[in-house]
Amino acid sequence: MPPEFGVGKDKHIILTIDQAAWHTSPQVQVPKGLHLEFMPSPSPELQPAERLWPLINEPIAYGSFQNLDELEEVLFQRCQVLLKQSSLIKGIISCPVD
Repeated sequence: MPPEFGVGKDKHIILTIDQAAWHTSPQVQVPKGLHLEFMPSPSPELQPAERLWPLINEPIAYGSFQNLDELEEVLFQRCQVLLKQSSLIKGIISCPVD
């Protein structure tokens, strides 16, 4: 945990995360003062941004990249396109409330 958060004996942070394997692995080292609160599984309504991954992954799904800079550029360009499609994004991430 970066020192600028001041987490420790006198300051605590609760971080809400999903139950992805890399969050629940015994290898995860949680710093003192940080408390993980796991969302129920599955709970897409609690993580609406998760529904955007297929849109973001679209240009890279079958791509081959020479290096990380090339991949980053493709993802940057995709995000620029998606920024202009706010209605699409809102439709994907909005959840009906019962």
